[in-house]
Amino acid sequence: MVFDLGRLLRPAQAGIRITLRYKSMAIRNYLIEGVSGSGKTSVATELERRGYHVVHGDRVLAYQGDPETGAPLSPEHRSDDLHFLNDHHIWDPEQVRALTADQSHAMTFFCGGSRNHDKFVHLFDAVFILEADWPLIESRLKTRIGEWGETEAERTITRELHRTGRDQPTGGIRIDATRPLAAVVDAILAKC
Repeated sequence: MVFDLGRLLRPAQAGIRITLRYKSMAIRNYLIEGVSGSGKTSVATELERRGYHVVHGDRVLAYQGDPETGAPLSPEHRSDDLHFLNDHHIWDPEQVRALTADQSHAMTFFCGGSRNHDKFVHLFDAVFILEADWPLIESRLKTRIGEWGETEAERTITRELHRTGRDQPTGGIRIDATRPLAAVVDAILAKC
């Protein structure tokens, strides 16, 4: 049977039942994760250079909050303890939901790390985990100024997170981030 979609259809009158199912999200949404120094920001910048829509999660979505409730931490509940800072680095799930619902982009890449990813990871079509060996990650972190990983204490925490895989979404697609940046981005795009 051929339908002319240019004309108004009245399927019920013809005894036809049509069920439309759609995803109330952008056409495709992807999360790019990895420990500090794995290359998330570099990948995001390269994706933008190639014309893709990118959300720099650590810049526009991140704040210090309760990973379970999402509530921002008041000044009296904050701490300078580095483990505490890492464990309370979260993204606003409602903002993530709103951004994934944006229908104006064919693909949106969210790049960054969040300790409450379990609250919104289901909104993504795929999750990519950037992986590299510790010496490479450490060398990248040592070049940072004013960012996580700049100090030896921050690198010690990152080394432990790298070793254990803690804070990473499970079941993500592993991407070898030791390769040149263009090859890393090509590998991600090949799986989208």
